[in-house]
Amino acid sequence: MSSPTTVRTRVAIIGAGPAGLLLSHLLAESGIESIVIDQRTREDIEHTIRAGILEQGTVELLDGLGEHSRARTVGQRHDGIELRFEGEGHRIDFADLVGRGVWLYPQHEVLKDLIAARLAGGQDLRFEVTADHVEGETTDRPSVHATTADGEQLIIEADFVVGADGSRSVAREVVSGRRTGHFREYPFAWFGILCDAPPSADELIYSNSPDGFALISQRSPDVQRMYFQCDPDVDPNSFSEEQLWDELQVRVPGHELKRGPIFQRDVLRFRSFVASELRKGRVALVGDAAHTVPPTGAKGMNLAAADVSVLHKALRSLLLENDESGVDAYAETALKRIWKGQQFSYWMTSMLHVAPTADDFDRLRQRGELRTVVESRAGQTYLAEAYTGWPLA
Repeated sequence: MSSPTTVRTRVAIIGAGPAGLLLSHLLAESGIESIVIDQRTREDIEHTIRAGILEQGTVELLDGLGEHSRARTVGQRHDGIELRFEGEGHRIDFADLVGRGVWLYPQHEVLKDLIAARLAGGQDLRFEVTADHVEGETTDRPSVHATTADGEQLIIEADFVVGADGSRSVAREVVSGRRTGHFREYPFAWFGILCDAPPSADELIYSNSPDGFALISQRSPDVQRMYFQCDPDVDPNSFSEEQLWDELQVRVPGHELKRGPIFQRDVLRFRSFVASELRKGRVALVGDAAHTVPPTGAKGMNLAAADVSVLHKALRSLLLENDESGVDAYAETALKRIWKGQQFSYWMTSMLHVAPTADDFDRLRQRGELRTVVESRAGQTYLAEAYTGWPLA
């Protein structure tokens, strides 16, 4: 067996998702080099379709990509959402309530922008390289041990290692243990479809009905994304197209949906997780490696961007000024926002979905909660503030 190839960098980043690529961009702006690796191909990364609601702060970070940022030009700005229940719609006007908005811009499009910007900037970005383990986390020379697509061994020595490698994080094993943390699994999932049809509404509709929750969303002027609450173990192929449309329509009473051919269907399980530790020595976690949330509050990618915003400043102080205070405070600072995001996601989820064990009391109390929000400017303001995102640190 040939000897491993060893390379040296300031920051080794595992994962070329939104968190890892955005961090490499911000580090480069500060004059700090990094190497980013990912076990997937570029094509896999750029064509795995995922939802994307970007908070205003996330869009402002992406503005730094310059000509490569398309969030404002291709993405659709939304200044509100509709909460729908008892057959009536109630608009939450973000612009009026908090003077902020969100952008509907799918995650894979964000990744295309980030990859293009990083490659144009000379980023050492290596696809099809699998991180096997991390060593030396308590030293000032941690390293990532990896395997290339050709089976060659690669060692990346760095001043700091960042795990941005998702919910199956290798870095998490040395920081907090793969399975240690705070976990919640919900008793329902989302059945999602993509279809060729114009938007059924100008803004997203979050609908609570006796038959369960539905979300009416968009991808483009010609493609809709819709979800309805389902059992986590349901077979995505167990419904005909007509049954899917009937199921969606019954969840949005009083609002006629525009139908079209369905070309993708999937089931998205609902889980919340926060790792027990976000940093150990010179290894830190960001994004899904550190936490996951149910999608109801549109917080996943935005919490990742917030983590990166905090960690970038901490690494800049550490690597350019030899100041460890920011790194020492990283976990505490990031966790404050992470738990606010968890609370908002949990609140939106429990307020809008029908639990399998719900009785009349639960349904009537839930209806009262929805009315408390839509009939109170204070209630609407909290929802608008949390949905559009708290200002970044």
